Amino acid sequence: MTDYPVDMNVRPEVASFFDPSTNTISYVVTDPETRTCAVIDSVMDIDYAAGRITHDHADQMIAHIRDKGLTLEWIIETHVHADHLSAAPYIQEALGGKIGIGAKIMVIQDTFGKIFNEGTEFQRDGSQFDALFEDGDTYRIGNMTAFAMYTPGHTPACMVHVIGNAAFVGDTLFMPDGGSARADFPGGDAGVLYDSIQKVLALPDDMRLFMCHDYGPNGRDIQWETSVAEEKAHNIHVGGGKTREEFVTFRTERDAQLDMPKLIIPSIQVNMRGGTVPRDKDGRAMLKVPLNGL
Repeated sequence: MTDYPVDMNVRPEVASFFDPSTNTISYVVTDPETRTCAVIDSVMDIDYAAGRITHDHADQMIAHIRDKGLTLEWIIETHVHADHLSAAPYIQEALGGKIGIGAKIMVIQDTFGKIFNEGTEFQRDGSQFDALFEDGDTYRIGNMTAFAMYTPGHTPACMVHVIGNAAFVGDTLFMPDGGSARADFPGGDAGVLYDSIQKVLALPDDMRLFMCHDYGPNGRDIQWETSVAEEKAHNIHVGGGKTREEFVTFRTERDAQLDMPKLIIPSIQVNMRGGTVPRDKDGRAMLKVPLNGL
């Protein structure tokens, strides 16, 4: 494991916001000393059938930050999500802060720029974001040092963000009874995902792990916080010493049975632009539907 700057003595405050329409959990992570915060994996609401975008979920987060008198420094995306739209620019316009994502966003932009037949005006250099993180890069949230851990496999650009004793794992892991995310999107790889999960599980046993999604397997209540120790012992896909070969076989067979996420077409187009909805030549907000492209 890379020598990441883990500091379990730093204990950020974590406020969670569950979006039932996409089963996404967004977070406001606060430095208790300076009352400075970061937003992680925000959601912009979309009625896809009606072609209508709203911001109820993001407004809840904005209200929380204002009510608590917090200063927003960062708006973090753990990866280019395929199941919900990011509200990063909307939140930035309201509260400021810098939008950050992994540097491999450029791989995603190149891959999906072709799938969506984007023209030369679509920049594939990550310039839609304020910061591009490499593995091990650090940034500050008030007095807290956060770092980004490169964890590809679900997508080529996934990163886990570790802030003190809290790690925000994106789609790299689910709750122990949920297992792991799919690895069959363009650029995904089940073996690479297994290796990335092992990096996460090499963090201290009492590291708090915060999920980006939960679907309440077997009818249980929605949950989003666990620990490294719990995942190592009980994760149904990788826990209990399951081998890389076992995981790759299971994950590949499982992924072949899964449908595409319902919001993948709008999500990718918006999220690879940092949360900005694309526009046509006349300036109208517009999405494309590539046929037989995914």
